[in-house]
Amino acid sequence: MSRINLDPLMTFPDGSHLVISTQCSRDGDFSCALYSAVVEKDDQAAFQVISNHLAASTCLSAQEHAYSYALRLYPSAACMMKKPPYLIWSGPRSTLPQ
Repeated sequence: MSRINLDPLMTFPDGSHLVISTQCSRDGDFSCALYSAVVEKDDQAAFQVISNHLAASTCLSAQEHAYSYALRLYPSAACMMKKPPYLIWSGPRSTLPQ
């Protein structure tokens, strides 16, 4: 999990969460993935990929694409779902001097 960050979109009635991860490639393209997350009382979490590689040339476009996909999956939860923008992982920090 150190390579991605997650932002919760909503909590389901059973206590599980719909979360999104946004990443930026080295080429400057952005992609999002949606996960179902179950967090146990001891803070251990289990993730299931719902969708992957929702990509676009801008961060906000990728996140809006993922949000639209989530709305299609869970239309009755639209009023509870967090809208973009979300957190973004900008990639690993270079250890080489520039």
